[in-house]
Amino acid sequence: MLQFLQRFFKLESAPGILLFIFAVLAMMLANSPLKSHYFDFLDIPIAIRVSSFEINKTLIHWVNDGFMAVFFVLVGMEVKREMAEGSLASYRQAIFPALAAVGGMIVPALIYAFITRSHAELANGWAIPMATDIAFALGIVGLLGSRVPLPLKVFLLALAIIDDLGAIVVIALFYSEELSMPALTVVVFAIAGLLTLNRLRMGHLCGYLLFGTILWASVLKSGVHATLAGVIIGFCIPLKDREGNSPLHIFEHAMAPWCSFFILPLFAFANAGVFLGSVDCSLVLSALPMGIALGLLIGKPLGVFGFSFLAVKSGVAKLPEGTNFKQIFAIAVLCGIGFTMSMFLASLAFEGESDSAVNTLSRLGILLGSSVSALIGYLILKAVTQPVKN
Repeated sequence: MLQFLQRFFKLESAPGILLFIFAVLAMMLANSPLKSHYFDFLDIPIAIRVSSFEINKTLIHWVNDGFMAVFFVLVGMEVKREMAEGSLASYRQAIFPALAAVGGMIVPALIYAFITRSHAELANGWAIPMATDIAFALGIVGLLGSRVPLPLKVFLLALAIIDDLGAIVVIALFYSEELSMPALTVVVFAIAGLLTLNRLRMGHLCGYLLFGTILWASVLKSGVHATLAGVIIGFCIPLKDREGNSPLHIFEHAMAPWCSFFILPLFAFANAGVFLGSVDCSLVLSALPMGIALGLLIGKPLGVFGFSFLAVKSGVAKLPEGTNFKQIFAIAVLCGIGFTMSMFLASLAFEGESDSAVNTLSRLGILLGSSVSALIGYLILKAVTQPVKN
């Protein structure tokens, strides 16, 4: 059993498989006789108080605002690394996935807006189908192993990273609440501390942990979404310290397993549980779930592939070496797996929504669009790639 687990956690597709397992488990619990225990568990209040300062949230909010902030620290470090020395380090490398990502954000949002145009109360959800789930998409690609060319995997990774960066900008601009100036003052202090540590090329974790915690708590209280603190922390980790080591690589390597095998599955477990008892076919085919599902299933491939095709044909960019348009289209379909980030954006778009049906239907649309995109994308990618001959 131990050997099986060791082999499983070494698989490239393991994070995606684990996400799927916990999402299915959440759905089963939410629609079983244990559903009341499942939802009561997520609503457990947890409070931290220091003098007059207090953070009092339910467990699901701690997962979404706290643990996901840690995940965004990893995202920030990944973006910084790719921009400094990876697939986004030069204009030639970055332009193709960047344009593909832009198309993959614009077209799904437009499709959602068109489908929900008669429902003003749903307008805030336009960003939900913009996102791509890196773990799930790479997990599907990992199932096909070495038959998928490495440049195609790099293209997907770069596209997904830029996609995440776009989601971060959207969260900052459109999903922040009324701002608190005292809290923002502390935010400035904390960022100044992190930048000072970066400037001094400090390689020890303690200082970043201290200022990072202050930054997260103050951003949480400021009205700006707390996960943005994670991105700032990630960008402030230096590539090289004074001893010549790479704190960014060290921290990224240490955090990646925790995010892949604990934080993201926990997020899936907390957010994928949709009670279907009150959902009938007419609701499934209503504007909200269809706007999200079709945004992911049609908008993502159309945007990613369409912008990629135009970029190559216009001479602005070139196809990654060893790839073709059929393979790019397969990856574009896989980008319709929004799951984690789409769920996260949905929780922001309809936060505090009194009608629980809105939250249920938004999640249902995400699950529908993501699962169909995963299945179709896998089949197309398998068809357009060939096994590596020994």
